[in-house]
Amino acid sequence: MPSTQRLEAFIAAVESGAHAQAIENYYTEDATMRENQAEPRRGRGTLVAQEQAVLERTESVASTCVRPVFVNGDHVVIRWVFDFRFKGGKTMRMEELAWQRWEGDRIAQEEFFYDPAQRKPA
Repeated sequence: MPSTQRLEAFIAAVESGAHAQAIENYYTEDATMRENQAEPRRGRGTLVAQEQAVLERTESVASTCVRPVFVNGDHVVIRWVFDFRFKGGKTMRMEELAWQRWEGDRIAQEEFFYDPAQRKPA
C-alpha cells in the first residue's frame, strides 16, 4: 500500500511533466500498463520507452490530477486530464481514469479507461 506521501510525490512528478521519470521512479521492474482492455505493455523499460516516444511528438503536456484520489489498500484510482500540444500545432485533451495496483511503494499494474474518441488531435 502506498503511503500518502509516496502517492502525492507520484502525482506531483506527473503534474510537473516528468512522465517518463515517474515511471522509472514509481513502477516495479515488471510493471504492466494497459489501455481500454488492450493487450498490456510489460516491463518498466518498455513503459519508459513508450512514454518517451509519445513525449518526443509533443511540444508540451499539461497534466492535472482531478481530486479526490481514491485509495483502498493497494488499489488507487486517479482521474487525470492531459492537455497535449503536438509538434506542428495540433492539440488534444484527454481525460481518463487510471486504476493502479501498488506493491509497497511502487505501481505494479495500471489500467487506463477513457473514451478513444478523445485521441483525435484538433
